[in-house]
Amino acid sequence: MTILYVDPGSSVLVHVAAAAVLYLHIGAGSVGLLSGVAAFVFRKGSELHRLAGKIFVVAMMMMSGIGACVAPFLPTPERASVVAGVLTFYLVLTSWTAVKRKAGQVGRFDYGVLLTSMGITIAGTYFFWLAGQSTTGKLDGQPGAAFVLFVIVGSVAAVGDLRLILNRGVTGATRVARHLWRMTVAFFIAANSLFLGQQQVFPKAVRDSGALNAPALLILALLVYWLCHVGYGAYRRKRVRHVMTPS
Repeated sequence: MTILYVDPGSSVLVHVAAAAVLYLHIGAGSVGLLSGVAAFVFRKGSELHRLAGKIFVVAMMMMSGIGACVAPFLPTPERASVVAGVLTFYLVLTSWTAVKRKAGQVGRFDYGVLLTSMGITIAGTYFFWLAGQSTTGKLDGQPGAAFVLFVIVGSVAAVGDLRLILNRGVTGATRVARHLWRMTVAFFIAANSLFLGQQQVFPKAVRDSGALNAPALLILALLVYWLCHVGYGAYRRKRVRHVMTPS
């Protein structure tokens, strides 16, 4: 996040509030990244994994919520940050509810998140178009390609939300996969916001080495691994049931 601009003539309370919001955003993001790493390290389903997951959810929702609300009021509004904040908040919330809600439960919440994922897709498409219309090929300093991520993730998420509604919920491997990919993509966005979006805070030697790309690539690799692991596990269980079922 860009440093918040506050009119020098503003009261002390305004300056304190702006600083508090900024440091709360940074602190929540830092806790979110650390707890995300912990959630990957600890054994899935263990008490430590669940604890790290709860901390991750709270921290990430706080970080993304602040980012989405503050970005429009920066000296140079950052529309990409607004969409990224809403998308991250949405992914974390729907990932958490995927494992917390009982199977077969569908209500207003599910229709609301479907509208949210569709809105993210539309916003990403519109901002991509605006960037293409610009003489620089950028929007708020961001290239049009940056908005493609919102379109892709928003579209995939919207399809998943629609399937959940039509199927009256998700169970088994589908439920785990919904939790995994949404939480991991949110983690990916947060990591990119730090390592690629705030490169100026790292030493020049680190920036020039390309090491800042490593966290994002590692997270994507972990996402592919766990999705394949869940899919293979579901396939094996299905095969075992088929073999054990008398013909």
